[in-house]
Amino acid sequence: MVLALARKSRAFSLIELVIVVVIIGIIAAIAVPRMSRGAAGASDNALAANLAVLRNAIDLFQTEHGGTFPLLADMPNALTQYTDAAGTVSATKTATHIYGPYLRAVPALPVGADKGKVSFIGTYTAGNGWVYNQTTGVVTANCGPAEADATGKLYSAY
Repeated sequence: MVLALARKSRAFSLIELVIVVVIIGIIAAIAVPRMSRGAAGASDNALAANLAVLRNAIDLFQTEHGGTFPLLADMPNALTQYTDAAGTVSATKTATHIYGPYLRAVPALPVGADKGKVSFIGTYTAGNGWVYNQTTGVVTANCGPAEADATGKLYSAY
């Protein structure tokens, strides 16, 4: 008598493979939209953080310079270099240029059509990074009236 041994197959069946592909598809359908919302939220958070850094630097400048804010024309240099009591900028620290620097570099605008720009302007003008009022010391994002975050809040109102 000859015994025939049944061979056990070690491969996956077609049904098992289809189930695995369906599960992966469901996970991807849930995860991809959440990750894309996370990227947009990261830019919004970066804008808020950059504005906080700029505002703190401006406030420190004002405190050390007798209540005066940096001039718009000197804005990047006033925050990243040394200044004297009158606000005159110097690249090196001297006996009179003892204040600052308040920033290593001006942060770039992280959102909007002018994303990546670091320049300052007095009123909204395309092609610049930040809007700065030298009378009040207020700095905002240089974003147009239609540029807003996912909740509808204008970037210029951050």
